[in-house]
Amino acid sequence: MPRVPILRFGPTLIATVQEDLYDRDALELQEALTTELERSGARGVLLDVSIVETVDSYLGRVLRDIALGARLLGAHTVVVGIQPAVAVTLVELGLELQGVRTALNPEKGLAVLQRLYRTDRAQRGASRGR
Repeated sequence: MPRVPILRFGPTLIATVQEDLYDRDALELQEALTTELERSGARGVLLDVSIVETVDSYLGRVLRDIALGARLLGAHTVVVGIQPAVAVTLVELGLELQGVRTALNPEKGLAVLQRLYRTDRAQRGASRGR
């Protein structure tokens, strides 16, 4: 069984971290999400890290790289549930999670993704109308 299950909910892949991630686990998650995005054609990734209590520079970079990889595959990423101590650590490490949208919880994260999907549809419609 994968350490981080990945479920598909409509156009969104949902990955819920269920225990602290170690380097190898984080890399496996990145590879699994990339593979599943390519296979499914999903338009978004919701990554729930609310259980994660510690983070280092490597895990911070992997979170950023997951979002960048998803973007290259045409999908958006929203990370939800970042605990205050994790946020402070990321700031102290000077890690900018460029391209990573965040939300407080999964419901708010799904709402962010829905807005992004609507924006994408509107932009595609506008470009076809030219």
